[in-house]
Amino acid sequence: MPALPQTLEEAVEQAKAATQAALDDGYTRLQVELLFPELKVLPVAQQFLPAFEDWGNQLRVYFPDAGAAALARRDWGEKPYAIRGIRDLNAEILPEERLIIFVEPSSVEVQEVERLCQVAMERPVLLLNPRLEDIATIGIGLAGRQLRERFLALFDSCYYLQPLDGAAIFRSYPSPWQVWVEQESDYQLVAESPQKPIGEALERILTGAAAESPETVAAPRKQGFLGSLQQFIRALSQ
Repeated sequence: MPALPQTLEEAVEQAKAATQAALDDGYTRLQVELLFPELKVLPVAQQFLPAFEDWGNQLRVYFPDAGAAALARRDWGEKPYAIRGIRDLNAEILPEERLIIFVEPSSVEVQEVERLCQVAMERPVLLLNPRLEDIATIGIGLAGRQLRERFLALFDSCYYLQPLDGAAIFRSYPSPWQVWVEQESDYQLVAESPQKPIGEALERILTGAAAESPETVAAPRKQGFLGSLQQFIRALSQ
């Protein structure tokens, strides 16, 4: 069972393995999420995608726009697979392409992403750090709910890492969802669940962990690696 990663590079390696395991098990709608607000996705994608280069021209990689795709082509050099913007003139999926990866698609592109997924049919589709659920764009009414039920709910998280205040939500397929809590300078696994813990369920887990270790909560907390990692990412982004 994978442990909470200690570096961004380790997280990316875990994400590669989790994605491959899910693909091997027949999943066709997957997402990988590293939820650090300041994270720049292009270097992450550059580390992540070599795991799938064996697909050659059967792999198609999409970026949100033509500019981001051009930047990736420039920085990464010659690749055996196509790199396109979602709305490029030559953005259509070709019959020989068998794996489709979208890099950081946003809610602005959600309708086009949904259309391309329909074109892909049974072919595997992976969303790398998607930002498709921006309520300001897709709304909170009937249309937004229908979009979530019709499309967004089809995707399974094969890898997920979200730092919280003194805790983290983590999932690396095929392991269950996990909640880790910072204790002194390390993190301890306090709960596992077949579903992502959110809302009251997450609050109960964190409250229970605090009640079991009151001395840890009361003591001055050292900054754990997730906090350090966020500072590092923020520094790179400036």
